Amino acid sequence: MKFKLLFFIFLFSTTQLVAQQKYFIYFTDKGTGASKLLKQETLNKTAGNYLSARSIKRRIKTMGKQFFTYEDVPLNAEYLRILRENNIKVDKKLKWFNAVSAFLNARQIDGIKKLKFVKEIIPVKKLIFRQENSDNFAKSVQSFNLTIHNFNYGPSFTQYELSEIPEIHDLGINGKNVIIGILDSGFRWKLHPALANAHVLAEHDFVFNDSVTANQPGDTFNQDSHGTAIFSLIGGFDEGNIVGPAFHSNFVLAKTENVRSETHIEEDNYAAALEWMDSIGVDITTSSLGYSEFDDSTFSYTYQDLDGKTTIVTKAAELAFSRGILTITAAGNEGNKPWHFVDAPADGFNTIAVGAVNSMNVIASFSSRGPTADGRIKPDVDAQGVSDYAASVSGSYETISGTSASTPIVSGIAGLLLSQYPFLSNIQARHILLVTAGNANSPDNDRGYGLVSAKNALLFPAVEVNNNKIVFHKVFLDSAGIDPNTVKIIYSAVNGGKPKTRQLTKVNNYEYNVEFNLSELSGNVEFQFEYNNLAGKHFLDPASEFYNWKSGNEFVEKKSKEIPDNLFLFNNYPNPFNAKTNIKYTIPKFEGTKTVPVKLEIFDVLGRKVTTLVNKLHSPGIYTVEFDTSNLSDELRGLAGGVYFYRLEVGSFFETKKMVLLK
Repeated sequence: MKFKLLFFIFLFSTTQLVAQQKYFIYFTDKGTGASKLLKQETLNKTAGNYLSARSIKRRIKTMGKQFFTYEDVPLNAEYLRILRENNIKVDKKLKWFNAVSAFLNARQIDGIKKLKFVKEIIPVKKLIFRQENSDNFAKSVQSFNLTIHNFNYGPSFTQYELSEIPEIHDLGINGKNVIIGILDSGFRWKLHPALANAHVLAEHDFVFNDSVTANQPGDTFNQDSHGTAIFSLIGGFDEGNIVGPAFHSNFVLAKTENVRSETHIEEDNYAAALEWMDSIGVDITTSSLGYSEFDDSTFSYTYQDLDGKTTIVTKAAELAFSRGILTITAAGNEGNKPWHFVDAPADGFNTIAVGAVNSMNVIASFSSRGPTADGRIKPDVDAQGVSDYAASVSGSYETISGTSASTPIVSGIAGLLLSQYPFLSNIQARHILLVTAGNANSPDNDRGYGLVSAKNALLFPAVEVNNNKIVFHKVFLDSAGIDPNTVKIIYSAVNGGKPKTRQLTKVNNYEYNVEFNLSELSGNVEFQFEYNNLAGKHFLDPASEFYNWKSGNEFVEKKSKEIPDNLFLFNNYPNPFNAKTNIKYTIPKFEGTKTVPVKLEIFDVLGRKVTTLVNKLHSPGIYTVEFDTSNLSDELRGLAGGVYFYRLEVGSFFETKKMVLLK
């Protein structure tokens, strides 16, 4: 095995260093004598010392009042001092994991194990850097006539048009006021015409621990080429060549990937970079790295570890998501190899794993497939990742192929969505990206929910709940223009009730909204929008379906108006789940009656009833019920992780299915 020397070379002799491997040193606690702190107000008061105001505001959207947790408490200073006194050179400090990383030899490991505050010592695993195939691309290839849009995309037009980005740019939506964090191999951005005017708020090299993310002494000659290309695919702007989706966003750049030393990357760099980005207040993180060494080595993971909760990078990405960050990563380029599954952190429950398609929306042979080790669908979504036009460190352009190329396009679309609707939580944004993708009605392990569409995502209703008010926001696109006096919402209770209408308020040339008191929309509500364009033509949106919103939920669903032919109980989604899951079932017409009694209950493995989710009459239709463990009674709120069963009873019909709660 070959080890990275980094900057420790001047501290140790070559002989000493070869005998060392990097390890995580996990502590028993943070000096409090407990694994958690009970007083939330104590935690929140210290948050401002470690988090920016923007970070706190973003966290509150997802975490609520408990936005600063035990994981955010700094490492115990006394423990760090004792390590220093034992000549342990700490590399990365990871407060989320209550751990540090350091190069250790056998003698040091034996000594550290004797310290009472040390819980365990585990090797830092290997990570493979996904270096995409690239070809120099002559700047003379610019014969594009794209005057139908506001910008001339040049050779980059195809990759962005496939996901319907130019139409959203034409509205003036460009990623403004969003912060996107990029974790990659380095960035030579300051002199490239596509990136020289980019809004970079901060950059840090986690390999050499300095603020230089471009190549520097000790790097390989092309260390920063990959990150430069990825940056341009999100935020590049050079008309006639490239116009990235989120070109007006702000960026935070982290050099985490070390192309040297057999291209192995250390997972502690990734985790440390996410903690840093969180403190700054990024809204989105995007990365192109993943584990793809799976053998019998002590220092590698196995397929069984790709369960969404084992690898350090996956746990770090999921911790970032739990703090309000929309985490997006490449699925991997192993699709045409014997090993073809997605890598970590793409196996995360909430982290969006991005596959690659070509310009005809055909899945790329190299794009990694699912499922995860615990059976979940992956990848989540796709974008063009074959022959994408991107910036080269030469100052010119090149084409690259890989899921690393498709991922920044999805991240840029996420930036457009959050730019338009800054009130959205990362949970809402993730939901919208998935349900508006091209394969949303039949997701699979080749392409997940399908090709991401900026247009579909921005046109999907966004929900803003503020105090006792709920506001539905809606973007409309019509080449003939829209008559603002005709834009209305038609809404009614799912299980009956006369439809009502309400006028929408015009926000700008394309956005409208409508406000309700929460008491007006209690229960399960279905709705459509209607409007006339300036040519006098009438439209319903959606035309043959309807939107559905349930009080207490932050999601809007799109549902079919067709009455089901059969009674059916679907598998819950997601499964396994760590807090919330959805249970879907269909109720057909029953002869001689308009409604039937329906009961949906949850049981534990011993057959004891946990709760009743539904117990009322239903008319024919398609229903989805959320099981939220945080909404259970006080005595059940601490529901233990494990296997549970949900049972649907409709008249003499009943069916039971299994689900797994993770804690």
